Amino acid sequence: MIKFAYTIFYVKDVTKTILFYEEAFGFKRKFIAETNEYGELSTGETTLSFAAIDLASKNLSNGFIESDSKNKPFGMEIGFTTDDVEKAMDKAIKAGAILVEKAKTKPWGQTVGYIKDSNGFLIEICTPMG
Repeated sequence: MIKFAYTIFYVKDVTKTILFYEEAFGFKRKFIAETNEYGELSTGETTLSFAAIDLASKNLSNGFIESDSKNKPFGMEIGFTTDDVEKAMDKAIKAGAILVEKAKTKPWGQTVGYIKDSNGFLIEICTPMG
């Protein structure tokens, strides 16, 4: 059996990124390596992890595309659900997130908004489905 365990994002500063997600969304820190090369947040069943760009460069010999808050986001996102999308987005923006799209109600009744974290990764904040 395969289980989705974690997602890792490559970032310039693991500790700074962990602090942002703690402040913006209230997630709890699992740990940060003493070297600041890797850290994890407890977000429910799936762990959200961050690895330093230097560590990722050692692991991926052919390199990778770095995310940058000044560029358009990658064609992927992290999705967080909440009952109050606008309140969650406001809190995240106060913590340093960048507004991408204001919250809108979709035809199927779900409220969805988009922000980027300081690394440029796209985050969808939405109401739960059904």
